[in-house]
Amino acid sequence: MTNSPYVVGLDLGTSAMKGAVVDGSGAVVAGAQAAYPTSRPAPHSAEQDPSDWVHATRQVLGELADQVNPLRWGAIGLSGMIPTLVTLDARGRPAGPAVTWEDARAEGEAAELRSVLGGDALYRATGQWLDGRYLLAMFLRLANEDPPRSRAIATLCSAKDYLFGELTGVLRTDPSTATGYGCYGLEAGAWLPEVLEKAAALAPTAMPGLPPVCSSVSCLPLAAAWSQAWGLAPQLPVVLGAADSVLGAEGLGIRRHGEVAYVAGTSNVICALSDELRFDDAHRFLVTPTTRAGQWALEMDLLTTGSALAWLARMLLGSAPVAASVALAHGVEPEDAPVFLPYLGGGEQGALWDPTLQGALLGLQLHHERGHLVRALLNGIVMEGRRCLAVLEEAALPRSAVHVTGTSASWPTLGHELADATGRAVVMPGQSEASHSALGAALVAARALGGNEGAPPRPARPGERLEPDPERSTTWDRLFSRHEAALAGLRSYLGGQVGT
Repeated sequence: MTNSPYVVGLDLGTSAMKGAVVDGSGAVVAGAQAAYPTSRPAPHSAEQDPSDWVHATRQVLGELADQVNPLRWGAIGLSGMIPTLVTLDARGRPAGPAVTWEDARAEGEAAELRSVLGGDALYRATGQWLDGRYLLAMFLRLANEDPPRSRAIATLCSAKDYLFGELTGVLRTDPSTATGYGCYGLEAGAWLPEVLEKAAALAPTAMPGLPPVCSSVSCLPLAAAWSQAWGLAPQLPVVLGAADSVLGAEGLGIRRHGEVAYVAGTSNVICALSDELRFDDAHRFLVTPTTRAGQWALEMDLLTTGSALAWLARMLLGSAPVAASVALAHGVEPEDAPVFLPYLGGGEQGALWDPTLQGALLGLQLHHERGHLVRALLNGIVMEGRRCLAVLEEAALPRSAVHVTGTSASWPTLGHELADATGRAVVMPGQSEASHSALGAALVAARALGGNEGAPPRPARPGERLEPDPERSTTWDRLFSRHEAALAGLRSYLGGQVGT
């Protein structure tokens, strides 16, 4: 795959830095991860300290170096969560905490941007339906609410951009990460000046600069301070990489038109590859460039899935891990659970794009126990996955199998339930030892060094292909009808609250 035996992938995720070392055959030979906290100082807020990312990176690289001689590393590739706003001062240092994609405080600014720019026109230029989780809207909120901080901001960047700058001393972004800013033109392949000009007119302070957009396989040498820490080879390339959703698909071996990846983590990302640029009239899916020219990911992001399971685990069991709460649902039939609408993060993206939605639990009875609540949440997550996959069918993509990965993909029945609820075959991961986004970052790093363009990763264990059960599928049809009725009721309730 490359002239060097090993490449490293780093995935800057929502809750942890995950790393993997991949050998020349595409197999993961080492892995490590380090968690960092999220602060929620106000309703709908989510902030992190970029210095925590740097500390986690050092920890992960150190653990990987303990497992595989770092002198044999050929490159480091990067993956990262989007959109997450990092504000930098004139010296390139963080000016305040990073605002992660979980933060929903900028919906008002996003609505104003859509009004000025035209939401549909912006969607067809950028492939994105700009809401309060995009970097432009996030910055405008900061400028309105904290003018002293905004005046100190010289540059805006995303989380992975910042990490690349820390590792190399040069700030850059890639096309897939650039989509999270809300002002990157898909066909132009560049920042859209007319969007930036109109956004600047809404800001009470000057609009900061943005990093150059470069290819995902572009690279620069690792800064000396980092290489010296582990005795790495001088000039070790750091490859810019891409967004975690794109690289999660890459790590799953998704390569061809119509293939679908389901990446289950703090949020769940569902994306299908398309060999042509296409849009949805109802802007239900986003369009993200992949790491290959002329290929696009049609993407939908469910905002609260793994995070919702973690929240429910804390509510029911205190500090117990998510797996312990999922185990409570064992033996509870899906139809025996109440309805749980899993919109706990201040709205939903997915295929709904409704910032007003809230979580709701309907149909509780005295005989319900903790396992029924967990089962209800699992049902709700499956239902929203079904909705997204139906949209991809409407986009005239082939009805292919769904390839699943991610930390939240570990509940025992997920694969069977997705298959039965969607009528599609589901392929569960054969490689559970590493983040598939980190694996994808390593594979892109290998390509940057001249490796095999088409070589898929080699799993440590073969994956399992699950076929839908027609009898169970009728059960999930009934559950989806119940889910939709509950959603309609929720919208009616929320609409009634507006005028009260």
